[in-house]
Amino acid sequence: MRLAQFITDNLEPILAEWEAFASSLLSPGQYMTSLALRDHATQILMAIAEDIERDQSDLEQVYKSKGFAPIAPATRSAAMTHGALRHLAGFDLRQLAAEFRALRASVLRLWLRQEPADATSLYQLTRFNEAIDQALAESIANYSNEVARSRDTFLAILGHDLRSPLTAIANSGLYLASPGLLPSGAALEAAGRVTRGAARMNAMIRDLLEYTRTRLGRSIPISPEPTSMEQICRIAFDEARAAHPERIFRLETSGPLEGQFDTDRLLQVISNLLDNAVHHGARNQPITLRAFGEPDRVTVQVRNQGRAIPEDQLQVIFNPLVQIPSERAEEDSAPATSLGLGLYIAHEIVMRHGGTLAAASSDSEGTVFSARLPRRASLAAVPG
Repeated sequence: MRLAQFITDNLEPILAEWEAFASSLLSPGQYMTSLALRDHATQILMAIAEDIERDQSDLEQVYKSKGFAPIAPATRSAAMTHGALRHLAGFDLRQLAAEFRALRASVLRLWLRQEPADATSLYQLTRFNEAIDQALAESIANYSNEVARSRDTFLAILGHDLRSPLTAIANSGLYLASPGLLPSGAALEAAGRVTRGAARMNAMIRDLLEYTRTRLGRSIPISPEPTSMEQICRIAFDEARAAHPERIFRLETSGPLEGQFDTDRLLQVISNLLDNAVHHGARNQPITLRAFGEPDRVTVQVRNQGRAIPEDQLQVIFNPLVQIPSERAEEDSAPATSLGLGLYIAHEIVMRHGGTLAAASSDSEGTVFSARLPRRASLAAVPG
């Protein structure tokens, strides 16, 4: 009997073994109903049987051997749905893979009891293994997507919920630092540290929320209005000096700097770039914030001195959760305390304005981040 026909004719005993194995998994299989244990198993088996009988081109065989799926239908496959539902049911990735290994073993053991091995059966066996592997790959891929989605949702909720107690801390610090409330000296300095620490935590939570927004399929919103880049840079410059009084900052502006910009978002960009310069630049060297206008765009640059970033690391510096490692510690550079999201968020915001953000680094010139922004944000250039 051909393997595809065998699967169709023996669905029930195969499904019974699938269910028995799934229920043997200590948690959560032992508490699931028969219907839940057999989740999409019938559809998976029928799809495998259909695939075995379908003519396969040499190109499709090459794709399968490399782990690529054939042209996917518009709707998600049964295996993909199975992976998502197993995640919701509490199965881990090893248990999910074990289900497919058990399914493979059950089908082959039952079939080979009555089918002698010959060239035809060996070919069907090969096709069956390909189909099982493809179903497993689809199931694992969707399971992983659901894990990532759950993680990002958790981070979004965590960041949102942290905002309330953090606001209370920040307001308390501002209150204690009010003129005349505390005597000058250690108590006033402590209030200042509370305020600066709360501002730092708020910036990290803000970046975390923006990151989860992009991971959950929503772009960072911007609302461009007529404004001056000089004003935006001056606000960011003053905030950086207040947050890091021990560092030297320089502000340089030239040319026409008016345009259609989202002030709050670009403050976020420049603050993230200045913060990056503080934590990775040499402490005894100035950090320069420069803005200059050109006929059709405005360019903002942040420059710091210090050890150059290797070329290969510059290629990934705008990826999320990336922190550039150091081969040797810099004695005069501040320790990194960020989540590795600041540059990613800055890049996304600049892109939403229709601009570009690039980095260049050398031992002689230092590290320079350049945001080039059209005078009028071209929202149509970026989906979302």
